[in-house]
Amino acid sequence: MRAAIQNLEICIIGAGIGGLTTALSLVKKGFQNVSVYENAPALGFVGAGIQMAPNMARILTHLGIWEKIATDGVAMEFYSIRDGSSGNNMGLVDCRNIETEYGYRQTGGHRATLVNVLYDACVQNGVKFTFSSTVNPSSEFTERPTFSVTTGDGARYQVQCDLLLGADGIKSNTRQAILKRLNVEAGVKETGQAAYRIMLTREQMQHDPELLALLDGDQTIRWIGEKRHIVAYPISQRSIYNISTTQPDVNFAAAASATYTTRGSKSAMMSVYGDFCPLVLRMLDLAPDEEIVEWKLHVHDPLPTWHQGSVALVGDACHPTLPHLGQGAAQAVEDGAVLSIFLSALPDTSPININKALLGYEKARKIRAETLVGLAAESSRELHLGPGKARDERDRAFTAMKTGVPGKVPDKVMDVDVHKMTYGFDCVQDAMERVLAVFGKGDS
Repeated sequence: MRAAIQNLEICIIGAGIGGLTTALSLVKKGFQNVSVYENAPALGFVGAGIQMAPNMARILTHLGIWEKIATDGVAMEFYSIRDGSSGNNMGLVDCRNIETEYGYRQTGGHRATLVNVLYDACVQNGVKFTFSSTVNPSSEFTERPTFSVTTGDGARYQVQCDLLLGADGIKSNTRQAILKRLNVEAGVKETGQAAYRIMLTREQMQHDPELLALLDGDQTIRWIGEKRHIVAYPISQRSIYNISTTQPDVNFAAAASATYTTRGSKSAMMSVYGDFCPLVLRMLDLAPDEEIVEWKLHVHDPLPTWHQGSVALVGDACHPTLPHLGQGAAQAVEDGAVLSIFLSALPDTSPININKALLGYEKARKIRAETLVGLAAESSRELHLGPGKARDERDRAFTAMKTGVPGKVPDKVMDVDVHKMTYGFDCVQDAMERVLAVFGKGDS
């Protein structure tokens, strides 16, 4: 890579999984002037559990950090679907077959571990970070993008760079700037769903042998009911049992926070899941009132484009998804890897070629990411069916899984054909082939 390309000023807005993976992928390719701006004052021990799929693990291995992340996680051997009210097992998938096919287990981990390992690797490789900074990109796109930064103490200054990447989440200011430039409306949409996020410690569970068996087990479990479900699995070397629910958002606070989260009500949660089996109710009842957080689930329609000039979007800024396929973070990780491949193939630093690289990135990523967003929504509809013929057919499909010859699986995260599409696709190899058509050369 020529020195002028290595020294491109690349600014990334957002230090989430997408922003950090993009930054690390770029510096690993040889870019030496990568800066990340983050609204939060620090990263810290934030977030909840996360399912890390083989397509995600493959990229993190290439970046040299998967082993450290996986060591703190828990590899799942089985995925169980259960009826919420009876607790009966409806279907079971052997996740060890996933490792055989795709090289990695489905691994449950703590989001904070993933983020902090990414951050540490970025710092070690020279990425510069600015925290407590609210960023607003200009909608007047010039050859060198500009954005304003407002610090925590109210000071404000302007920054200009060669390339601006918006990894600033579903409320992305970068997306709004692009859409304003295009005179396009694509607002955030409520899904009618919300989620409780709960983490129980070993100490909280140790007095209930049945619950402790869940923490010491090897399964991701999903309990389903009409318009609701709960998914849970052990994380952090089995010291924490991570629980995430999905239900109608009728109990959500009227005023949404910057992250669409609010303090949840334990009594409301217990009422919503009041007809679930005793095991689930005992589990939920262990959650301290003050630690229950409710998270409002949002998406937006597919965007007409993910880039404009020398500005592009990453992760939830361009393809937010419902969390029912376990691919939200994985797709942001794929974004970062693919971006680094196209940018490292630049023949020069001209805005024309930067735009070509961003267009190549969009063509490589957009259809795939949006297809998986659609599958997550489809899975949500199947999981939350009420009484009737459709639910009877769904339950027969789950029962067929026990025969060892299942057809289409209603829970898409358990479907073999979906596994082939998600885990079997190598976005790095695909990008290497595509970049040849853009610049006539690839980069390893």
